[in-house]
Amino acid sequence: MAGSSSPGRAVHANDVIADRYELTELVGSGGMSMVYSARDRLLDRRVALKILHDHYADDREYVERFRREARLVAQLSHPNIVTVIDRGEDGGKQFIVFEFVDGENLKQLIEDAGALGVKRALEIAIACAEALAFAHANGLVHRDVKPQNVLIDTDGRIKVTDFGIARSLDVEIGVTQTGTVMGTSSYLSPEQARGQTVTEASDIYSLGVVLWELLTGEVPFAGDNFVAVALLHINEQPPSLLERRPDAPPRLVLAVERALAKEPHDRFPSMAAFTEELRHCMQDLDRPGDAQDTLVGMPAVAPAPARTQAHRSRWPLVLALGGLLAVVAIVAGLLSLGGSGGGSPPAGSGRGAGGAKSLHAVGNYDPDGSPDTHANTASAATDGDPSTTWYTQIYATPQFGGLKHGLGLVLDAGGSTKLKQLTVQTPTPGFQAEIEASDSPKGPFSADSAPQTVSSSTTFTLSGKHDRYYVVWITKLPPGGKAEISEITARS
Repeated sequence: MAGSSSPGRAVHANDVIADRYELTELVGSGGMSMVYSARDRLLDRRVALKILHDHYADDREYVERFRREARLVAQLSHPNIVTVIDRGEDGGKQFIVFEFVDGENLKQLIEDAGALGVKRALEIAIACAEALAFAHANGLVHRDVKPQNVLIDTDGRIKVTDFGIARSLDVEIGVTQTGTVMGTSSYLSPEQARGQTVTEASDIYSLGVVLWELLTGEVPFAGDNFVAVALLHINEQPPSLLERRPDAPPRLVLAVERALAKEPHDRFPSMAAFTEELRHCMQDLDRPGDAQDTLVGMPAVAPAPARTQAHRSRWPLVLALGGLLAVVAIVAGLLSLGGSGGGSPPAGSGRGAGGAKSLHAVGNYDPDGSPDTHANTASAATDGDPSTTWYTQIYATPQFGGLKHGLGLVLDAGGSTKLKQLTVQTPTPGFQAEIEASDSPKGPFSADSAPQTVSSSTTFTLSGKHDRYYVVWITKLPPGGKAEISEITARS
């Protein structure tokens, strides 16, 4: 290039862009652009140049998208986001100049090292989440979160890059709008796969896939082509993370499952909330005998909302009742679990003097084995925040519709403990429950208290079993069919 060139001229090492940037080598090529390392002659420093492919130069939409990337990312100044230095055009070639990150991308690390340690996986995920939360706060959705777009420098610092298909949250300009599928299939959110509107929640899902891959060394969905993988994201639940990574802490497993919920509103309410929960998972790693303990053998906990799973999991019931129309009516009344959207403070809230015992809610107990009973917000019951809740509900009947004997919230005392009292707080009084105990999170549980009808705050006196796991076993729902638990505290 060395001054100017025709739009169709190929770019090579040693070419000079805009009389300033001397290309040294090609370091990557994507669907829209090539990336070169270069030397900034003016400031005598290494930079990275992204150059739009020639065959897009005459396409107004692609050129506008490319220019928007520079404008949008230039607004972002964050230690975990690659900085935009310059943008321009030379001989019809559009280019963007970025800071040079000397290192490798996250995909290369995974391919070389396989599954990472839990702590390192969390460190990387938290750095990415902080970068994306900052972008969201500034009105930008990344739309293509994947390991290839996460750079790791030689000092181990994490940098998110390639906001090439980013879109402003508050500007509709006709580029990559609803109906256009953008992103990389292995990390594509279900709504992106459908060509629907992309929001912050889409980045949460994609980061959840990245974290799943960091922990297992593989993506949850793989297929022969883009369409096959996209359909899996839409229709299938991911494999059990706990089966593939049995040393993963329960709280982290639940966080990943929540991030991978099929419906955007069932994920974390914001990237900031996801970030906060990941920080708490990191804190729990350093808390001996607490949330880092695994729940190997615990009944499978599906990350998607009950209504998504129910269509697939109730086919035996369809046959038993004589057809699909009958089961659809039942599905509308099946048990669904969920919780508040707030990020959870660290486990162990409720500590105090005078016999107070810290508990950590780690999941649901459902001996009837229904796969739609997920517990992605169980921790809300022990997070010290009364405004967040775990809940269970049914819409058709005040009981469990004959489908279940009950459902319980599992609590981990962190070690074998003899509890004297357990207090349940709820904004939905009127449900009936008892406290049961076991030395295993999967049961069987045996009664440790008499059954009671729970008021806004009810204390159960325990008979004195000496176990690690306790369950608030709910056998009858309150008027309205929804039982919520906002806080649980205990005394030994």
